[in-house]
Amino acid sequence: MSSDSAAANHRKPIPRVIPREQHNLSRKQISRGALRVLYGLKDAGFRACLVGGAVRDLLLGRQPKDFDVATDATPEEVRKLFRNCRLIGRRFRLAHVVFGSEIVEVATFRGTGEGDTSGDRHVVEGRILRDNVWGAIEEDALRRDFRVNALYYDIADFSVIDYVGGIEDLEQKHLRLIGDPATRYREDPVRMLRAARLAAKLGFSIDPAAVAPFKELGHLLEDAPTARLFDECQKMFLAGYGLASFRMLVQCGLLRHLFPGTVRALAHDASGSLRDLIERGLSGTDARVADKRPVTPAFLFAVLLWGEVELLANELQAQGTVRSLAWQRAAHRVMAEQGKRVAIPRRFSYAIEEIWALQPRFAERTRKRVFRLMAHPRFRAAYDFLLLRAGESEALRESGQWWTEIQALTPEQLSQLLAPKSVGGKPGENAGSTGRRRRRGGRRRKSRSPEAGPQE
Repeated sequence: MSSDSAAANHRKPIPRVIPREQHNLSRKQISRGALRVLYGLKDAGFRACLVGGAVRDLLLGRQPKDFDVATDATPEEVRKLFRNCRLIGRRFRLAHVVFGSEIVEVATFRGTGEGDTSGDRHVVEGRILRDNVWGAIEEDALRRDFRVNALYYDIADFSVIDYVGGIEDLEQKHLRLIGDPATRYREDPVRMLRAARLAAKLGFSIDPAAVAPFKELGHLLEDAPTARLFDECQKMFLAGYGLASFRMLVQCGLLRHLFPGTVRALAHDASGSLRDLIERGLSGTDARVADKRPVTPAFLFAVLLWGEVELLANELQAQGTVRSLAWQRAAHRVMAEQGKRVAIPRRFSYAIEEIWALQPRFAERTRKRVFRLMAHPRFRAAYDFLLLRAGESEALRESGQWWTEIQALTPEQLSQLLAPKSVGGKPGENAGSTGRRRRRGGRRRKSRSPEAGPQE
């Protein structure tokens, strides 16, 4: 019996047990917090296993970002064992055991719920809205999404247990869903994004059967919680494989369900400059992650949504709207539309709009405006964005070079460079002055007091 048919029919799968001497996973690679949880559960008489992405990544020779534990202890029993534990979630009841900055997530083995009417499971039109039915480890394996994520490291004997063929998929570098793909996507549409993200992260291919429903069911992502999609975007684009994730979303036809404005702008990108800007922006973010430098969602979303806001701002200016107002209106409209798909927190949306609004100001090189722009809190992010846009035109490339060079100058050198030049008059006369002198003895115009308001 294949593992897929086992998942479909909810039959008890036959495990493949890989003893310690036949795999490369070691306790030395597991965080101290996760080991304390594993041994704490084991010593209390419960079964405790490292599970999911941590086991997958360690078997692949990667360092996991976090460590998840699965057990037959209920969340309440876990809380009694660990004083530093809190219970979270209504959709999926979980225990978080906190060790300083590390949080170890502990999940109780979930059951299939077949024939159980007393459990806490709520399904509407195939979508699982709540799933807190407990079961055995074999059932828990069948409830997971991908076969490579259903591997267990048992702390009792240090073996790796595979109920669904995950080891085979790791060896073949292939992603397969557990069970019928269409059914699993209806249960949780975000699994489609997870498929694209894992394929990009691991460099795996996606099983054609898992890709086939994307076209028909991709629209279900539009009904997913927008806050959850924001978290998923951070995992895709800010974890060091953003460029690969973007290309995978385009390839799978899923990008339009997350960023419809981006897809529309790319359709008008005859020169390919927008696609180049996005890919270079994501590649630069990946490089920063690799160098352990900080990254922000604000810059990421500014890059992804730039094409749409630029098109709209240009349209508004062509209709006679003042430039600053055109950019403001375009930014508000683009962010409002995007917020219907992905909830961008306000602290990031403000930064995004400022990065966009500063772009036209790089063309202004008077002394006052240059110093004011360089003092702006978003100057560095906006400057980096300007450099990304250098491929759009020769003028932008020259502008980027000019702003790069002046940042190497001292304030005194910059003041001298930007000082107005005299025009045949006394030193210090403003460039552009007509040279007309005030008649001797003529009346001086009284200066307006601050209370009189700004001068035109």
